[in-house]
Amino acid sequence: MPPMRRIVALGALTLGLLLPATAALAHEERKVTLPDGSGSVPAYRQAEPDLLVCKSDRPDFERRIENFPEALKQRNIQLYELCQQKGFRNLQEAVDKVDRPGMAIAILPGLYLEEPSRAAPTGTCANLPARWSSWGYQILSFEQQQACPHNQNLVAILGKKDLQIEGTGAGPLDVVIDAEYRKLNAIRADRTNGIYFRNFTAQRTTFNSLYVLETDGFVIDKVLTRWNDEYGFLTFASDHGLYTDCESYGNGDGGLYPGSASNLNDGRGHEVPRYAIEIRRCKSHDNALGYSGTAGDSMWVHDNEFYDNMVGATMDSLWPDHPGLPQNHAKFENNKIYNNNRDYYRYTRDGTCAKPPAERGYEKGVVCPQVGVPPGTGVLVAGGNYNVFRNNRVWGHAGSAFHLFGVPAFIRGEESLAKQADTSNHNRYEGNVFGLSPTGEQRPNGRNVWWDGQGTGNCFQGDTGASSPRALPVCGASAPGVAGGSHRWVAEPVKILKLYLCSDFSAQDVRLPAGCDWFGASGLGKVETQLALGGSLVLGLLALLFWYRDPTRPPTTTSQKSAFETQALPMPPPETPNPEESAPAVVADAPGGADARVMTDPAVADASGAVGVGRVLVVGTLVGVAGLVLDVVAASVDSPLLTAVALAGVAVWLVCLGGAARRVRPVFGWFTVVLGVLTAADAFDRAVHLIPLIPLGPGWVRGLLTGVWVLWAVVVLAPRRRTGERGVVG
Repeated sequence: MPPMRRIVALGALTLGLLLPATAALAHEERKVTLPDGSGSVPAYRQAEPDLLVCKSDRPDFERRIENFPEALKQRNIQLYELCQQKGFRNLQEAVDKVDRPGMAIAILPGLYLEEPSRAAPTGTCANLPARWSSWGYQILSFEQQQACPHNQNLVAILGKKDLQIEGTGAGPLDVVIDAEYRKLNAIRADRTNGIYFRNFTAQRTTFNSLYVLETDGFVIDKVLTRWNDEYGFLTFASDHGLYTDCESYGNGDGGLYPGSASNLNDGRGHEVPRYAIEIRRCKSHDNALGYSGTAGDSMWVHDNEFYDNMVGATMDSLWPDHPGLPQNHAKFENNKIYNNNRDYYRYTRDGTCAKPPAERGYEKGVVCPQVGVPPGTGVLVAGGNYNVFRNNRVWGHAGSAFHLFGVPAFIRGEESLAKQADTSNHNRYEGNVFGLSPTGEQRPNGRNVWWDGQGTGNCFQGDTGASSPRALPVCGASAPGVAGGSHRWVAEPVKILKLYLCSDFSAQDVRLPAGCDWFGASGLGKVETQLALGGSLVLGLLALLFWYRDPTRPPTTTSQKSAFETQALPMPPPETPNPEESAPAVVADAPGGADARVMTDPAVADASGAVGVGRVLVVGTLVGVAGLVLDVVAASVDSPLLTAVALAGVAVWLVCLGGAARRVRPVFGWFTVVLGVLTAADAFDRAVHLIPLIPLGPGWVRGLLTGVWVLWAVVVLAPRRRTGERGVVG
């Protein structure tokens, strides 16, 4: 690792150690092993079911099927009669009877509360020796799950192979498996290679409706999940998976969460042999996150709809102990991602989410967010690599269509300095349609891209329009081609501070960081506006003081002079006048008149030059003060273009001031000119074109040197006393 990069990584690590401890909270699970990849995606089987599940309430059953198509109605009546003779009344009873691979269970229309599984654990199961998670549940081993399957699960499917479970109704809502907030999971499928779920609803848990873990080969087909504290669907440490035609809503984290999928493409470029999990034709809406992908590796997500969430989709490398970090190789294409502007944090503020889950009103539209995210975002990538976003239609977001930032490795528990900048690299955004619905309605996003500037090989399509920063690297015709790319090890400083502040959210502690616009801050209440205001006040005061003590002015009579004035206008010792030298010049007789005197008399020439410099300094000061005011406005309204214009104005002032100062304080003057040039470079980098081949953005160098310059300027402007033969010199 190069020394400079090591220093930068160490700095990032030091800053990260200050991050709130709550940033380490997420889905916690036992230590898992990723599948070896020898499985396959199971196929749907249309053979007669081996086991039947139904309820005994015939009138309720008849009511549920009365509007079915006739053939489907007759099919359900036949199965119901058979089920009453030799079927089961609860799904768990049927699962327990599965004794060989390849069996199928049919669930007839009805509401399944799974009463035998609902009781609280007793005896040995009530005192299992297992670690408690930060969320208040025990992290059980597979063997403990087998011994006590209903400590956490309404229905536990453990170690079964090639099992198919299907509802026989006309749609998912005809078969409902309801945990009534009594269990963490409605259905847990653990080490169940080849499992196939189809055509039912699972709902109302304190964590997940449908949980698939350590499984090689699964399908979730036409399944609906809703009203959960955390996730609708959670698949973890699995491979050869397919979500198809599914739906999820009313969840406090992700509707769909394919976490820690098999990391089979780690180390590859954009071309990969296959993906671990495919998600297609699903709808995820009215959740905190439509899609959540911590370590969502090797995902193919296409032809879905993510809408009316706080954030349409996220993938990240934020949480420790998730295999497959950093996140890599998700491909999103041909999705509709729109109107993700929900702000459910109001339920955290008003105390609704402090109530027991059953009393919160999830069924009436309440969602209790478990994560801190920027509402109004289409797709957020926090520390991902080699992701591709292609041909998606993204519209109607108050914030950003795409949001990308890096995550230092220590956040995920990785302490190696060499890995601290190993995220947010080689992500491609190409061919997406912004701000236009399929019907042709104009629904623009607040901005199409928000990027913190970190990473190597990231690129965006050329028609991104409104973005932050305004200058972005453009994707070439094919991967990994990039035009105008950058190689930044660390993000823009103001954006780092903002992300640091916003990360302090805690659902458990009801903590919503003030100053973060994710949680409602606006205008002068935003941290970036406050930083701009503080900096502008300091620089503005110095600008006015330098203008007031302009060295090109005639000397003053005050006994207190700054070092700037003292060096600009030294008092010469009294001299005996020489009659010959003191004779008045006859300017009118001189060839060329008064202009000739300016050219031939050094004293007059110096005075004339000083006046010119003074005028330039006045103009530069006015431009600079205007730039400082504009910088505050730009931060308030989040306008990268106005920020660049503001920086250009400040650059003009600094160059003018440096030009004036170098006449009397050469080192300080030239330092000021250099700072002005760096400020102009920062403006260029933000608005025109990313400056290549530099590991840090100009904003970092400018910010550090500005701190030195402010201290130096204070010294230059500080009053000093000078004494001479006649006392205090004036």
